[in-house]
Amino acid sequence: MIKNYLKIAWRNLIRNKSFSLLNIVGLSIGLAVTALILIWISFEVGIDQFHENKDRIYQVYNKAPVDGELWTWNSTPKVMASVIKKDYPEVEAVSRFYYDTPLLFAKGDKRIKSTGTIVDPDFLKIFSFPLLEGTVETVLDGVNSVVITETFAEKMFGNEPAVGKMVKVDNADSFMVTGILADLPENSDFDFEFLIPWKYLVQKGSDDKNWGNNSVATYVMLKEGTDYEAFSGKIETLRKRYDKLSPDMVTYLYPWSRTWLYSEFENGKEVGGRIDLIRMFGIIAGIILIIACINFMNLSTARSEKRAKEVGIRKTVGAKKGALITQFLGESILISFLAAAIALIIVLVSLSSFSTFIEKPLSLDLTNVWFWLAALGVVLFTGVLAGSYPAIYLSGFEASRVLKGTFKKMDSPITPRKVLVVFQFTVAIILISATMIVGQQLRKVEDRQSGYTKNNLVYTMMEGDTEKNYMLIKEELLASGTAVSVTKTGSPITQTWSNSWGFQWKGKDEDNKTLVHRFPADDAIAKTMGVEMVVGRDFDLKRFPTDSTAAIINESALALMKFEDPIGQIIRDNGIDWHVIGVVKDFVMNSPFQKVEPMVIEGAKAFFNVVHIKFNKELKTAESIAQAEAIFRKYNPEYPFNYEFVDQAYAKKFNDEKRTGELVSMFTLLTIFISCLGLFGLASYMAENRIREIGIRKVLGASILSITTLLSIDFLKLILVALAIAIPSAWYFMSGWLESFAYRVDISWSTFALAGVLALGIALLTISYQAIRAAAANPIKSLRTE
Repeated sequence: MIKNYLKIAWRNLIRNKSFSLLNIVGLSIGLAVTALILIWISFEVGIDQFHENKDRIYQVYNKAPVDGELWTWNSTPKVMASVIKKDYPEVEAVSRFYYDTPLLFAKGDKRIKSTGTIVDPDFLKIFSFPLLEGTVETVLDGVNSVVITETFAEKMFGNEPAVGKMVKVDNADSFMVTGILADLPENSDFDFEFLIPWKYLVQKGSDDKNWGNNSVATYVMLKEGTDYEAFSGKIETLRKRYDKLSPDMVTYLYPWSRTWLYSEFENGKEVGGRIDLIRMFGIIAGIILIIACINFMNLSTARSEKRAKEVGIRKTVGAKKGALITQFLGESILISFLAAAIALIIVLVSLSSFSTFIEKPLSLDLTNVWFWLAALGVVLFTGVLAGSYPAIYLSGFEASRVLKGTFKKMDSPITPRKVLVVFQFTVAIILISATMIVGQQLRKVEDRQSGYTKNNLVYTMMEGDTEKNYMLIKEELLASGTAVSVTKTGSPITQTWSNSWGFQWKGKDEDNKTLVHRFPADDAIAKTMGVEMVVGRDFDLKRFPTDSTAAIINESALALMKFEDPIGQIIRDNGIDWHVIGVVKDFVMNSPFQKVEPMVIEGAKAFFNVVHIKFNKELKTAESIAQAEAIFRKYNPEYPFNYEFVDQAYAKKFNDEKRTGELVSMFTLLTIFISCLGLFGLASYMAENRIREIGIRKVLGASILSITTLLSIDFLKLILVALAIAIPSAWYFMSGWLESFAYRVDISWSTFALAGVLALGIALLTISYQAIRAAAANPIKSLRTE
């Protein structure tokens, strides 16, 4: 029986080539897009889920009231790890993580810059990063031990054994390689090539006990059987007992396995993060697949007259409704399998490009049994979903009425087919509107004035002898004409690395805990960056030696501190009284999508990590880079001259939103294309069913335009209904999306009007070909049998 069903199904596919092609193409694109999105979702959901003890690993978080709300952050004081290990017997292991630490490794004449971190010995007990050489218990015990990855070992030592070899780090201390780690998996959020023990930091005198210095991540692994909820209640009072300056700060543990997907908090509560993006594209994948299935449903029911006699005859000779449903479902499942085969080819061909586009190392393991079982499930689900309504619809014809030719129903204003077409184009219009609003938001933020001059401005880290020879480097850059201005800062101009709510100033409300950013800077900060002074002057240590403790504040800080005359006011931070010498216009250092935070630019007595160079615009960029590189090599020969252009660093701030917008645009085009395939097929069958009516109208004098309008009007009415549903829906969804940005575009009704015109235009173009073709046909051919 099954063989017979398959044979009939195949014959029907071959007999109706155009119908089959439209269905297979639509379904294959829908399945391919769904597969690509699911592969990406699987990768994202799997980030850092391979750790054996993941259900016992937690990261230490903090909560504190700020401006009437609970703020949440995951950086901690260095001293917290040792306190946790000492005070809480439920803790099996704890480790600090010093974030990304770039260091220069040297062995003989070979020098390699690499990024790693400083951790406690328990780090490799907590996380399942397998050691190829060495033992977890001892590799990080020594003060000058270093564990490196397999790839870094090959770069450093070639084919020679690495364990036991000595390397010099940052041209200062010698380290012995005590272990080799397997390269980190692609699906890990960690990214390091070496691990240095925390004891080294202690030896260097950098392991401070300052509870106000939240500068490291702290990871905790609880003992098996520990009640997490009960332990969370115990650890809440940790800061209150040790941090006398922040008695209202709460410490708690957050499950490590959730940190990648759930990283956003509002008022102390988890509200989402990357999971929101995953959900959005998961919904888009499902909608695209449903739209492809809708094409099948509509085209199958539209062809009901073609298959009505077949159903009537089969019922007359004894076929039951269940057998007919099985046959029609078999046809749809066969189409689904054919579409899946084509979709697999599309996925294999496009996966590499898709991975590059989203900057994720996606792969498809064809040897994985679970992949094939999941694929089989999706194909069967798609076949049943697409074929269920047509199967029930076609099998429900009454044999007597069909064979008498009286089975046709009066045209109803609301039919399942019309509802499905409206759904398709509602989704398409929402996606068109979303694409346009995302584009408008990006353009608005990109056009936002950063507040500083990005052209010809580069920055480089202060490494090796750069700090010691900074004045010599600066003078030679200026004297050679390579640069017109040079300054050193605490962080790049494109980001802040330090903030606090501990700033003090005259008149400050002690309950005010607004976060204020600090940006250490040297002479000529305004000149080098091109920021605009509103009041006062720039730093100038040659004329004003006291500028070492001077400060410049931005407009947001002035509004917060409410100084009537800011010049000469004292702001206390880190035990230093900074006297204000100027106010600058707000400039964007962090997210350009958000408002500018209050900031204090602290003078030369602060700490410095970065050198900013304003190149001479009269020189070619390549020439400026070459001259700067020669000067830095002269005074800092052991380190390469690594630099980044500020305009390029600033442009990276838009990457995530741009990628989201481009993905939405791509899926919008695919949704429209699949929807138009179905509309094209429906228009074709509607025209075919009315071919005699068209012939009679032409004989009676109807024009091609009037007939084309007649055939198109019903479809255009459906698009107008879709437009009426889509506009308020799109406004609701996109308003919610824009709420996450402090600096955002206003939604204009012209956007929805344009989206509607585009949808109507696309639909009309799709329908008009078949309508004009039918209207222009010779009426003699269609009326010959009458």
